[in-house]
Amino acid sequence: MPSEERDDPDPVAANRRLWDARTPIHLRSSFYDVEGFLSGRSSLHDLEVEEVGEVDGRSLLHLQCHFGMDTLSWARRGARVTGADFSPVAIKEARRLSAELGIAARFVESDIFRLPRVLEETFDVVFTSYGALCWLPDIARWAEVAAGFVRPGGFLYVVEMHPAAMTLSDEPGIRQLRIGYPYWTGGEPLRFEEEGTYADYDAPIKLPEYVWNHGLGEIVTALIDAGLVLEFLHEHDCTIYQQLPFMKRGPDGWWRLPSTMPALPLLFSLRARRVG
Repeated sequence: MPSEERDDPDPVAANRRLWDARTPIHLRSSFYDVEGFLSGRSSLHDLEVEEVGEVDGRSLLHLQCHFGMDTLSWARRGARVTGADFSPVAIKEARRLSAELGIAARFVESDIFRLPRVLEETFDVVFTSYGALCWLPDIARWAEVAAGFVRPGGFLYVVEMHPAAMTLSDEPGIRQLRIGYPYWTGGEPLRFEEEGTYADYDAPIKLPEYVWNHGLGEIVTALIDAGLVLEFLHEHDCTIYQQLPFMKRGPDGWWRLPSTMPALPLLFSLRARRVG
């Protein structure tokens, strides 16, 4: 459940400290399987590979890239990649992975809203994925920044947790679907302080985190207002981790609700192009 405390005057700075602390834990976790990645495994899912399409020879900007596994996976598919993240620890590790693997990549340390100050070019593909948008207090400004990096004829691709799924109570031991969080949070974030991380629930870490829920209509409208043309919006009945204790993992590796429960979208994906 969210905490009512507001002990940090700068939620974004608090989140940066959280991700700095999470990065070493994630590097060691089976969730990320860095050893498998170093051996050649791609961290991308078939969903985004199919929906983004061919990237060989194309420039790609990965927003909120964490420590760069997805960024480098796109590079393995032939893209000329740039990754950006606000965590200096994550960017340092991304650069280390790039050097260790001998994969050409550029990684930029920057808050997404300040990124246009340090990165001026545009890209064929702008990519963001899985658990990125909830860390952003201003989705309209995010859309302006993301769209600003899309060159004419290029597109933005987003695959993300569905806002409807983000409302579901995920308290330990819960056995049924229940609304626990608001669909929209507006300017006021939800504050959490729980032990561990989604990649290792037993990790010795307990720091506050601040998240903002953004509605699907809000996200799509912000991209249209930013000058992009929506090509598709898909909703999916699966997700990448066991968000709720009663979810089951299928042979395809995706987590889903049991068939006895009402069907709900757990992910959405969209592609929006800059025309002209």
